[in-house]
Amino acid sequence: MPLTDLIDPRNLPKHVAIIMDGNGRWAKAKGLPRTAGHAEGVEVVKRITTEATRLGLKYLTLYTFSTENWNRPVDEVKTLMELILDHLEEEIFMKNNVRFRVIGDMQRLPEVVRQRLRQCIEHTAKNDRMTLVIALSYSSRWEILDAAKRIAGEAKAGTLREEDVTEELFNEYLQTSFMPDPDLLIRTGGELRISNYLLWQCAYSEFYFTDTYWPDFNEECLQRAIIDYQKRQRRYGKTGEQVETVNGQTQ
Repeated sequence: MPLTDLIDPRNLPKHVAIIMDGNGRWAKAKGLPRTAGHAEGVEVVKRITTEATRLGLKYLTLYTFSTENWNRPVDEVKTLMELILDHLEEEIFMKNNVRFRVIGDMQRLPEVVRQRLRQCIEHTAKNDRMTLVIALSYSSRWEILDAAKRIAGEAKAGTLREEDVTEELFNEYLQTSFMPDPDLLIRTGGELRISNYLLWQCAYSEFYFTDTYWPDFNEECLQRAIIDYQKRQRRYGKTGEQVETVNGQTQ
């Protein structure tokens, strides 16, 4: 039986976030330079984006480059930036009706990269089948601190009152304000942590960890993660019995 037959289309996660880990270790295991792992990882991004669209996901967010990654060797950072430029193929987005967005501190990126990202965002703005978001020069602590600073600035200016600051308002100041929180967070590569990724947004996300390195993560791997997700009961602090009373089904 194909794995897709086990997926309930009525219970798909609307938003899947992925930590794409293991490129370097994959390359090392094969006696290749780390950059070869990153190049293969980019090809996987294309395949997983296509599969996510086919399955009916609405948002796919990929942790591409963290603020901490700027501390990596200069040659590796340069290669990663070049890969982003070379493989940001609008044809894939247009073919699959995918909107492209970016979260992160874009001011730290080279100008040529910023221009290409803006161009892709503008050209795909009307696509509405799925939104692919890449977290680039991103870290959750940076994002939360940035939001707090802007809120504090408005409070100091007198345009925002203390009682106005709620969870809903704070969400509006986050990089991710345009999309729902992740239902499912996938991390490849065998590590059991979320590495400063969407800390606020993942408060009630389901986590799925796999030992598979990102370059080996394929369509079937994504399907298995979704099947596992659909076996879980999301309670949001309620009891299982309370959840099951909603339409007489587990939600």
